[in-house]
Amino acid sequence: MSSLTHLDENGAARMVDITNKEITQRQAVATSTISMQAQTLSQVINQGIAKGDVLSVARIAGIQATKRCSDLIPLCHPLQLSSVVIDFNIDEVNSKIDIRCLCKLAGRTGVEMEALTGASVAALTIYDMCKALEKGMVIGEIRLEKKSGGKSGTWTK
Repeated sequence: MSSLTHLDENGAARMVDITNKEITQRQAVATSTISMQAQTLSQVINQGIAKGDVLSVARIAGIQATKRCSDLIPLCHPLQLSSVVIDFNIDEVNSKIDIRCLCKLAGRTGVEMEALTGASVAALTIYDMCKALEKGMVIGEIRLEKKSGGKSGTWTK
């Protein structure tokens, strides 16, 4: 019926069978941003948020989210990640935080969804921890930057 991999011949949703796919080194990088008022960003930088160290908590939340991706996204395979790195770049000029999530594994399927989930949840956690100061923060530009490994090889935005 369709060339979509998550549909069977009758159009029903299914998990892709990866049993016979080759195990390769795979990685993906995803990014997100959260924009806020300069005063809020200053409080994040100076660890003045009442809930605690915003970036440390967001890093842990993002890592946890990558490990739970298959619980959140239907039809995602549970993966045994070998590395997750979440970095933050504070852009004081534009009053935003850029978030980068790198996921790696040796496996039969890619880690794009895990990286996207990690970057998203890190941004959501920053929002949650800062919302008492500012409710108008904007989470934006959640996207895949790069993926490598597997049959399709390397892709870069």
